Amino acid sequence: MKKVLTSMVLGVLSIAASAQQRPKLVVGIVVDQMKMEYLYRFSDDFSQNGFKRLMRDGFTFHNMHYNYMPTYTGPGHASIFTGTTPALHGIVGNEWFNKSIGKDVYCTDDEGVSILGNGSESEGKMSPKKLQSTTITDELKLATNFNGKVIGISLKDRGAILPAGHFADWAFWYSKTGSFISSTFYGSKLPKWAEDFNNEKHYLKYVNTTWDLLKPKESYNESLNDNNPYEGKLFKKTAFFPYSMKEMYADNNAGILRSTPFGNNLIVDFAKTAVAKESLGKDQITDFLTLSFSSTDYVGHLLGPRSIELQDTYIRLDESIGDFLNYLDKEVGKGNYLVFLTADHAGAENVTYLKDNKYEVNNIISKNLENSIHTFSSEQYGADLVLNYSNFNLFLNKALIKQKGLDLAKVRQDFKDFLYSQDFIKRVYTEDEILGSASNDFFLNFITKGYDPTQNGELVFSFKPGYIEYSTTGTSHGSLYTYDTHVPLLFYGWNIKRGKSHDKKAITQIAPTLSQLLKITYPNSTEAEVLQEILD
Repeated sequence: MKKVLTSMVLGVLSIAASAQQRPKLVVGIVVDQMKMEYLYRFSDDFSQNGFKRLMRDGFTFHNMHYNYMPTYTGPGHASIFTGTTPALHGIVGNEWFNKSIGKDVYCTDDEGVSILGNGSESEGKMSPKKLQSTTITDELKLATNFNGKVIGISLKDRGAILPAGHFADWAFWYSKTGSFISSTFYGSKLPKWAEDFNNEKHYLKYVNTTWDLLKPKESYNESLNDNNPYEGKLFKKTAFFPYSMKEMYADNNAGILRSTPFGNNLIVDFAKTAVAKESLGKDQITDFLTLSFSSTDYVGHLLGPRSIELQDTYIRLDESIGDFLNYLDKEVGKGNYLVFLTADHAGAENVTYLKDNKYEVNNIISKNLENSIHTFSSEQYGADLVLNYSNFNLFLNKALIKQKGLDLAKVRQDFKDFLYSQDFIKRVYTEDEILGSASNDFFLNFITKGYDPTQNGELVFSFKPGYIEYSTTGTSHGSLYTYDTHVPLLFYGWNIKRGKSHDKKAITQIAPTLSQLLKITYPNSTEAEVLQEILD
């Protein structure tokens, strides 16, 4: 009996010890501008090794949404990894007019650092300095006494820097020179393996090729015909296959890879090298690798969500993800790593395409809207009271309003009335309405969560559904509507059961859920609402 009890106790202790273990490596994947719909629409063209493997053997959240506005890349990456919204983490756009300092700022600009690697100084003067909250990656560094490694990789600086957080060992992003660069925020010089990778000029194997369809053309029946009127031209040269990469590289700008699937391939090449050379996932101390695939966003913006080019980009990304998972199986071991995949935002349909199919919407030309606002101010008050219009925000010159003896509340209301006179405006809110919000107003709740009173404007507005502030070709994002908020979320690997959920979830639930899985402290600004389905 004593032996039986001893065996039971040891068994319980063994289970408890196992439950305390963490994965050797966490891989956080963000696909830029990915709609959940793409996993459905392109499913027949995917292999069994990429997206389908994640969905088949992992847990899929089919109804994941952003819960704030604006839905842009910088705020999206910050919100995923902090578990909170721009109102708290402070990344209220990619770039924005900051009324506290009276000038435009970029989300990762830092004049106090210098570039590391081969690129222009402006490309490298970047850091997470403007991110006000900690990230799940920061909390992992703290939980492991800074022994766990954190590395962020992306074509975009913001896609690498914001997920990796304040305490990252490294963040690497892509330069138009074809090199991956970083800044002195992370160290005094690039690691030797990164320098070696750059010196090998991996980008040339993609420059010296042709972008043609990966599959027979008839396979692309989920998209519009090639060279349709809703597409822009890749590097202003052509809008149909095949694309000569050599011709586009004629000006020696390796940035051309960004707007092709090969940008994603290069990310995987560099990520494999990082895993190997940094020995990620090789010991019992958890490491964290963040990957942001940006080419999907560049292709989507330029060519639109119904283009063959976008479909081909996702088919190729599926293969790249499958290839990377197979690499992790070999280098880290099946069951030893945890992967989650989501997106920083989704994207709208091309407005001209909708209009041609009898949906009465239109694209909004930003300059025209801005000029009309300035003209209204001059005609109404005999002076231009507008400091800036950007990112759905209107900034008023409070000093000039006071100097002219005008009532600020009345001025706000006048501008509000003017905006409502535009046929594409759905809602307008003043700063006082946003800060005093305690209502169930759908629009106001989204705006409040994206609003920082020290940085945002005196008025914030939303367009009507279907309207986007963009050109007649391609597409964009930024709104609070489901076409911009609905993104995938897939969990796979270590301690993740198979399953799916169609309940509505918020993007800010990812980071606190990871905190629970890893048994570490929450990021410091999160509301700590978790995805219970994968914790049970």
